[in-house]
Amino acid sequence: MLGGELAAVRCDLEDFAAEMFESFARADQRRWGQVYLRGLLLDGRRKLVEPMAARLGEDGNRQALANFITTSPWDAAHVRARLAWRMQHVIKPTALIVDDTGFLKDGDASACVARQYTGTAGKVTNCQAGVSLHMASDAASAAIDWRLFLPESWDPASPKADAAKVARRTKCGIPEEVGHVEKWQLALDMIDEARSWGIDDIPLVVADGGYGDAAAFRLGLEERGLDYVVGISTTTTAQPEEARPHIPPYGGRGPRPQPVYPEPAQAVKKLVIAAGKRAAKPVQWREGSRPGTGRSGLKRMYSRFVALRIRPAGREIRKACDGPELPVRRLLAEWPATEPEPVQFWLSNLPADTPLATLVRTAKLRWRIEHDYREMKQALGLAHFEGRTWRGWHHHVTLVSVAHAFCTLQRITRSPKETAPA
Repeated sequence: MLGGELAAVRCDLEDFAAEMFESFARADQRRWGQVYLRGLLLDGRRKLVEPMAARLGEDGNRQALANFITTSPWDAAHVRARLAWRMQHVIKPTALIVDDTGFLKDGDASACVARQYTGTAGKVTNCQAGVSLHMASDAASAAIDWRLFLPESWDPASPKADAAKVARRTKCGIPEEVGHVEKWQLALDMIDEARSWGIDDIPLVVADGGYGDAAAFRLGLEERGLDYVVGISTTTTAQPEEARPHIPPYGGRGPRPQPVYPEPAQAVKKLVIAAGKRAAKPVQWREGSRPGTGRSGLKRMYSRFVALRIRPAGREIRKACDGPELPVRRLLAEWPATEPEPVQFWLSNLPADTPLATLVRTAKLRWRIEHDYREMKQALGLAHFEGRTWRGWHHHVTLVSVAHAFCTLQRITRSPKETAPA
């Protein structure tokens, strides 16, 4: 925001900050929390402590801001819980969305930095990776929880531990009990935490293939009684719905054979191609912001989709089954009219009578998390933090989420229509 714009909503920001920081033990923490929020919201290319302090005028105490974000012992989880309570009533979320984003780094001193793949750069590079949980509806969304991913090279208990990185743990303030945990498990942990805050009436989870490809993640959602629509890769294997296991003839020696499916599981891409392009049906899931042919004069988000009932395969799925039959799930594939093959795949445990349009809209809702990342990185300095500590990283991303939520509240207050897809 420009200085004049922020001045116009200063009272709103102070009230919002007081609500978010009510759990802080000291008045100086509440003061510098509000000042840091203003620094994130003020216009400026870099949202680092020093340039923010320069823009904040009489409140621009660089040392106080640095201490607040890096070393002050306030609990980021308490702030995120309050943020979740507030935004749940505003957004009226229909789903929780999980994803991760990269924080590119030049050096190797920051907590958990390593050479790893990130979609932010589209390649393996030197970065931190943060996993986030967002509540979302078609109209708005908010990041309500975060985890900094700790690579195996930072875990002293891992065979892939790097001695130099392990030695930096203490300097970075990484708690002793924190070890390497897969991103999909961090996502489940955040869902559990959100439900412990009382965010327990959102029965649907959306994620991309980085999470959907993990059978343990899908099983974890089902154990929690949660429905899901998650991306999967083309090589995910499954049996057709009509396939049934049989018991091979007993040869008279050794243990009796167990039920098996007569044919090997097939890649989901092969199952969709076998169904044929004629099985694809047109679906429009929303309107964008560019001019187009939609009812409101905007571009229609439109494609063709195939939905099949299949039985996902794999060792983990078989071990989790009560009997020999694999469970039936919904496979959704996007197959544009201009493409010779399907281009994207999702797996869902939504009821069999869920309309195709609902299935597609839910799968495509993941655009909201990309929208959040873009706003938080481009306007609010999500990836600008240069502190090296575990605590500082979690403090910074939490306050960026609070600033982003404040912007969302202001848009909704000015005009509900402004929360339309961007």
